[in-house]
Amino acid sequence: MRVARSPNELERIERTVAIGTFDGVHLGHRAVIEAALAAGPRPTVVTFDPHPRLALGYGVETISTLDRRLELLAELGVEEALVVEFTLDVAKLEAEQFAHDVLEAIGTRIVLAGGTFRFGRGRRGDLDLLRSVGFDARAVPFVEGVSSTEIRRRLKAGDVVGAASLLGRPAEVEGTVVAGDARGGTLGFPTANLAPPPELLVPAFGIYAGSALGQRAAISIGTNPHYGGEERRIEAFLLDFEGDLYGSRLAVELWARLRDERAFEDERQLIDQIARDVAETRAAVRPV
Repeated sequence: MRVARSPNELERIERTVAIGTFDGVHLGHRAVIEAALAAGPRPTVVTFDPHPRLALGYGVETISTLDRRLELLAELGVEEALVVEFTLDVAKLEAEQFAHDVLEAIGTRIVLAGGTFRFGRGRRGDLDLLRSVGFDARAVPFVEGVSSTEIRRRLKAGDVVGAASLLGRPAEVEGTVVAGDARGGTLGFPTANLAPPPELLVPAFGIYAGSALGQRAAISIGTNPHYGGEERRIEAFLLDFEGDLYGSRLAVELWARLRDERAFEDERQLIDQIARDVAETRAAVRPV
């Protein structure tokens, strides 16, 4: 997929645009994108980074990183995307000016979005305004019960299976692999330690079954209470994997929450429990 960071980087040709932040690319977002792919001509996604609420100083935990969002869009068949850097200056643009500078500049003829999509200064712009300035603007019906807010709620509760039903794919946690305490290796279960971006939502503490790099993985999210830890850690033990992942970006799927994290009476009990977690991970079913 070709990714542009400025309208000038895209050829000005007749386009059908799906527009939105699309954080998580959940089933509701997919409905908008698939409608654009079906409508033609030249389906293109226009999205924003950082999340507009973050740029405006409001707290929001994102479901996916921009890199992962673009990968998911490409998997849906999107061939071109324009990432608009959302700054305070962009937020201050009148809706008509944004439509001219961004949408008209790339040749947009058809615009598809959720019915509550808003843009421009004071969130004054909507699909009716786009129609008034000459675009064929179409609202895509909502997918009942699906929203980024509800997905965040489920992930914070550790309900990764429920979140997957709204995402249309397994929930994920993503980050850069960094050096850890190396305790996992000494216990016989070497882990990849993830450092996620600060704005990324991390699901509830606990032990999870999942996968990464095509391998099943047992994942710990929490503070390592057995060792008296206080700092949050995300550690993934990739079953049957050998290799050096330090410095690489890793997206880990979360298939099922197995249990709470806890301290044990001794290290032998800890090792035995990890072995049981690994056995459950081998038997886990990927949610769809």
